[in-house]
Amino acid sequence: MESSAAGWENGTTTAYEIHTPMIHTSENEENMRLIGNILWLVLGGLAIAFGWAVIGLALCITIVGIPLGVQAFKMAGLTLTPFGKTVRYGGGFGSTLANIIWVVLAGIWMALGYVAAGLANCVTIIGIPFGIQSFKMAKLALWPFGAQIQDL
Repeated sequence: MESSAAGWENGTTTAYEIHTPMIHTSENEENMRLIGNILWLVLGGLAIAFGWAVIGLALCITIVGIPLGVQAFKMAGLTLTPFGKTVRYGGGFGSTLANIIWVVLAGIWMALGYVAAGLANCVTIIGIPFGIQSFKMAKLALWPFGAQIQDL
């Protein structure tokens, strides 16, 4: 065999194969998520989550407002620690109908607020990860019914 390339050309494995070590970044990713969540909380996430929780409590006082209050608590939970979480959208006809009502009553204004915050964050390179989280929350603020927040 004249070179290691000969083994690759005919599809056989040779002793010359290059093995790259597996790089496990899960610990690094967890550390970055933790740092991002801490910065998020300090720079306004805690205040926004508290606001969502207060709105959720106010909505849950009435029987009719309970479904809306649950969505507010969902937003409060995501607002506390957005890094390392994803939103899965689903639901059926009932969720779609509830989302249409939500968009008309409040969702559009909340989503626009998150989009504005996301754009402001994306002005700097350091703020881009925070802007991405704001865009994720904008979508949830616009269409919360049937959505589930899951850890990555």
